[in-house]
Amino acid sequence: MANPSAQSSSPPAPSLGAVLDGLGVRLRTLRERSGATLAQLSATTGISVSTLSRLESGQRRATLELLLPLSREYGVSLDELVTLPTVVDPRITPQAHRDGDRVVQTLTRRNSAVRVFRTRIEAGSATGAGASASASASGQQLMSHPGFDWVYVLAGRLRLVLGEREFVLERGQAAEFDTTTPHWFGAADHRPVDYLSLFTQEGEKAHKHPH
Repeated sequence: MANPSAQSSSPPAPSLGAVLDGLGVRLRTLRERSGATLAQLSATTGISVSTLSRLESGQRRATLELLLPLSREYGVSLDELVTLPTVVDPRITPQAHRDGDRVVQTLTRRNSAVRVFRTRIEAGSATGAGASASASASGQQLMSHPGFDWVYVLAGRLRLVLGEREFVLERGQAAEFDTTTPHWFGAADHRPVDYLSLFTQEGEKAHKHPH
């Protein structure tokens, strides 16, 4: 006899109550996306404002007579209207690559609006991100691009150059700055430094392809 624990099983189907409980939220989301008010939706579907409001708040159970005009109005099938959305696995496997003296891990998905990176600059190096036509008083090549950068030091000491000014960030310190200001950051001494950085996709392109 086969071991029941060894057999794979599909996840249990959601209960009718769970489907109906989530329906109100989906109806409200669809209406808000369409830009319609309850009064406007009532005029186009023939469903009273009070009934629409109770459907969206979960105080009224939906019937086929109510769902048909709503599915036509929103341009979705009945299946799409009543099916619970699929839960996507939120876990991300960091992808690492070497860029000169740095090891960079990508901590967000490629299509994320804000990208998060973990960067480690190895021991014995005092160089970091950089490249541009302008240079700071300290001789480091600076870069500039639209947007904002946010950095947080996990370990070591990070040297940040902003225009003609220089700062040293210790472990546990963070900085945020307008990236139209020419900037550069790297190790403050000959020990390794480990830090997080956040910026938009536009900022990511600038760091990958400096001018």
